[in-house]
Amino acid sequence: MKEVPASHAYRLLEPGPIVMVSTTAKGLSNVMTMGFHMMIQHEPPLIGCVIGPWDHSHQALRQTGECVIAVPGLDLAETVVDVGNCSGQQVDKFERFGLRLRPARDVSAPLLDDCLANIECRVVDTRLSDPYNLFILEATRVWINESRKERRTLHHRGGGCFTIDGGTLDLGERMVKWRHLP
Repeated sequence: MKEVPASHAYRLLEPGPIVMVSTTAKGLSNVMTMGFHMMIQHEPPLIGCVIGPWDHSHQALRQTGECVIAVPGLDLAETVVDVGNCSGQQVDKFERFGLRLRPARDVSAPLLDDCLANIECRVVDTRLSDPYNLFILEATRVWINESRKERRTLHHRGGGCFTIDGGTLDLGERMVKWRHLP
């Protein structure tokens, strides 16, 4: 075996797809790319996400307590990387990258029309945001874009490398202990 730096643990355990997070504060919307997130529980649906003060969206999330988590498909890979490599303090990312928006129902942050799914969220716990930049969000509404042809998602492996989802393996009939969960 070859030892690698402990800081590379996320490259092995990264829990889900790269997502885009939209926020709106003081009438201005922004979007960022995020890879550090996790599901915490089913009911109510809680999501943990790391958004630090180095991200322009951090202040908007603190001020408003709401955001949208959008799940892009493989066809948006270059846009996802480019959005993550510039700051909303200097550029209107929606305009620069041609991201189409639509209003959310419960939050002021916009839905990203070109993504596979959008999750409207409200911050429900900030106790870990100061020491770890970890916000606990409750999903209030989920939107699935069934018109998207590209369904594969991106998973960040570090250093600009990604794993791409392929097909699915359905072993639902074997999930006898957890059958009650959605």
